[in-house]
Amino acid sequence: MFIQTEDTPNPATLKFLPGRDVAGSASADYDAPDSAHSSPLAEALFAIDGVARVYLGADFVAVTKTEDADWPMLRGKVIGALVDHFVSGAPVFHGEAPAGADEEIAPEDAEIVAQIKELLDTRVRPAVAGDGGDIVFRGYRDGIVRLTMQGACSGCPSSRATLKHGVENMLRHYVPEVQSVEQVDA
Repeated sequence: MFIQTEDTPNPATLKFLPGRDVAGSASADYDAPDSAHSSPLAEALFAIDGVARVYLGADFVAVTKTEDADWPMLRGKVIGALVDHFVSGAPVFHGEAPAGADEEIAPEDAEIVAQIKELLDTRVRPAVAGDGGDIVFRGYRDGIVRLTMQGACSGCPSSRATLKHGVENMLRHYVPEVQSVEQVDA
């Protein structure tokens, strides 16, 4: 099995491409070893010294290293764990992928939320996934869109600019009811 790696805008995160489905239509972001109980793959990656965060995307895995770890040493260990996992045939998740919690949406905002989600799914998420991350809708209330940055985008130095100058401007252009975008933790 050959696994490619790609740099991301976040220097602490590498994107690993196993050439196969990872999480399918689901995704999961694990920010600590104790949060990875729903995924044998994430647990195996956190067992490697120097792994700080794991994001499982549709066809990639984004791994964020600790500050004191270096990629030349860590990259091979991560690739080894990925190969071992996929060759073993073990599932990526125990049961279903964990779901993030969205805020309740007011019935009068349902049409606005549908427009926001459509724009995020068609224009934003593909670009963010290309950088090893994801952006997840968490809620909308009083003109404020609440989003969570995941994977390589979580903690990336340019994620705030992505949200404010990219996503917020686009949403405000297409959905006049949107006043601002806020980043929230999952």
